[in-house]
Amino acid sequence: MPSTPATTTSTSSNFYLTYIKLKFFTKIRRFLQFKTTSKEQFKPSGQPEILIVIEESQNGEMGKEGDKYNRWMVMQKSVKKLHFGSWEEKDVAVKEIKKLAKEDVKRRKLMAELGVIPPLVAMVGGSEVMLRRQRLAVQALVELANGSFTNKALMVEAGILSKLPQKTDNLDGNTRQEFAELILSISSLANTQFNMDSSRIIPFVVSILDSSNSSVDTKCTCLGTLYNTSSVLENSASLATNGTVTTLLRLSSLKEVSEKALATLGNLVVTLMGKKAMEENLMVPESLIEIMTWEEKPKCQELSVYILMILAHQSSIQREKMAKAGIVPVLLEVALLGSSLAQKRALKLLQWFKDERQSKMGPHSGPQVGRVPIDSSPMSPRAVDESKKLMKKIVKQSLYKNMETITSRARLKSLVVSSSSKSLPY
Repeated sequence: MPSTPATTTSTSSNFYLTYIKLKFFTKIRRFLQFKTTSKEQFKPSGQPEILIVIEESQNGEMGKEGDKYNRWMVMQKSVKKLHFGSWEEKDVAVKEIKKLAKEDVKRRKLMAELGVIPPLVAMVGGSEVMLRRQRLAVQALVELANGSFTNKALMVEAGILSKLPQKTDNLDGNTRQEFAELILSISSLANTQFNMDSSRIIPFVVSILDSSNSSVDTKCTCLGTLYNTSSVLENSASLATNGTVTTLLRLSSLKEVSEKALATLGNLVVTLMGKKAMEENLMVPESLIEIMTWEEKPKCQELSVYILMILAHQSSIQREKMAKAGIVPVLLEVALLGSSLAQKRALKLLQWFKDERQSKMGPHSGPQVGRVPIDSSPMSPRAVDESKKLMKKIVKQSLYKNMETITSRARLKSLVVSSSSKSLPY
């Protein structure tokens, strides 16, 4: 039955109003929120615009456009309150910014362009009376830093490192963890060309690591920060002179966080100041030798042997300390039961200790120890043979002493374990 003219006019009018509303929301979105999005995404070529509006209406796109527009309005108001509102309004604004920043990286970058980072950084440096507000600001900055190099750089330029609390004992566990997450994210800039003063980060992180109130998760996060900073050669002086080496050696004996601590020590030991600090530390080499016995932690074994290799190379004093600490039996055990990488390193160290007891050393047999005095006469072949026999006797005695333990462990463990330490030379 054909429709009446009135019905037709009413239907056309409703359709036209729906079309106008959809066009309005589409233009608002394009102008305010998606400035970088091309128009072709909203209007495919060869398709009439009226059909696009009908399809969007059928698929519920109008509701999505409304939601996006509402989020934009919330963002706009939050930014305005953060800049010009009262403290109560600022608190509400920070909560909204934190919520919006979680959604996607484009929104995080847009909020940074709107200037939210400097006022948030200023709130981090608040007094103890405003700890709740400080924590809100840190939470928002953690979200804004996620996945955005630019936002991290803006935080450093805004002075976030100078706003770090001098006393971490005043912070509760959750706040300490949130600060640790923020600094870990920012410390990733150390591996870039961005100029960042890591000397401000190190004391703050070490103070959290030395605190008995810090959780294992917080310590792991802080160790990640130290690892990032230790990967830059220029930071070795700050790490070697702030008690960091002692802290790292102490934490390396805790199995929950040992691997990250040892990885950082591995970066430090190849630097002049880092190596010197470790050589002078009273915990070396005993603590590292103890870690070598952790057969359930193959990566820790590999790292500890690596550090001992660097310390022992071309240093008769360090090799003597290691020998007195009982390293040879442990090296024998690792050479038999460790991962393939740990075995290779342990055998290399054993060769050096063997050469240490020989009067003549081949040009490529290991570290050269000093020079033979000019007036000293070479040992006879008989003396050389006796030295070799003595070394074999020492090794055999150590092997027999530990054979029972080694055999029992070997029943439960494969002789070769795959290793993931591909970045190290041995």
